[in-house]
Amino acid sequence: MVGFPQSEIDKDTPIVKLIQEYDIGGVILFDRFFQDKKKIKNIQSPAQVQNLTKTLKTYSTDLLIAVDQEGGKVQRLKSRDGFRSTKSAKAIAQMTKEKAKVEYEKLSLMLKELGINCNLAPVVDMEINKDNFVIKGLERSYGKSSLDVAQFASIFIDSMNSHGILSTIKHFPGHGSSLGDTHKGFVDVSSTWQEKELEPYKTLISQKKVKMIMTAHIFNKHLDQKYPATLSHKINTKLLREKLGFDGVIISDDLQMKAISDHYSLKETVTLAINAGVDMLLFGNQLSTTDTKKIIETIFEQVKTGEIKYADILNSNQRIDKIRL
Repeated sequence: MVGFPQSEIDKDTPIVKLIQEYDIGGVILFDRFFQDKKKIKNIQSPAQVQNLTKTLKTYSTDLLIAVDQEGGKVQRLKSRDGFRSTKSAKAIAQMTKEKAKVEYEKLSLMLKELGINCNLAPVVDMEINKDNFVIKGLERSYGKSSLDVAQFASIFIDSMNSHGILSTIKHFPGHGSSLGDTHKGFVDVSSTWQEKELEPYKTLISQKKVKMIMTAHIFNKHLDQKYPATLSHKINTKLLREKLGFDGVIISDDLQMKAISDHYSLKETVTLAINAGVDMLLFGNQLSTTDTKKIIETIFEQVKTGEIKYADILNSNQRIDKIRL
């Protein structure tokens, strides 16, 4: 899944050529460029987004067209551009469940009308660390109770599912106890992470309604003494797949975040992530730009040398095929 810079595309646009040549799994849309917040990227108005998604689907009928539309401070579809705003997870958690259903129903309908079929939400990180800015500070958590987190996330997922939109719970195995921001660098939660952060995942997986889970780039020496979660076989395969029983798609958080890109080369990143059990690699092309052909060729070279097992690629593709709409 990759990001691209245009708000309008045609047959000669690079992203279209990549879709046609490589059958990439998905694209991710952003409203503005990270380095220049005044410059429009993929999202300008409802009519423009409808036209963009419609055009994308003419080149790939099962392409995942994704957006981070959590609500509150994390919304790519903003009211300033003519989109309906959604309340933050913190605000939703203070509502009755009936009102939460109404709020998320409106969100789901908006995404459906826009032609967006994948929402990289909801966040199921618990409000563990009072000094955590990236989750608590941005009001992205439903609260301190794993029961509340699971219940409101379930309402979110049910609404998305009812309108044919894939939702993605994140950030496994829990980002609510962190102090740092993985966008900016290495984040170690070894002294703050609590096992109860797995509870929302256990609940939602047991309900058989979760199809995709996003990894966190956090490091926790108690779960893996060497690698951050996204690159950890112990966390993705041993814990999430085997212990918690998740059989859906594991998608990485943006692999251009500095928690990964400052410490690992592209070759190391894709090899470790795939071998860890990650099915879909996300390169948002917001924090930096990575050539998609280079990513694919790097993976291909590792398959040829045996560093990445071809069988793992096939297994991941089978899981992705099940969720592509």
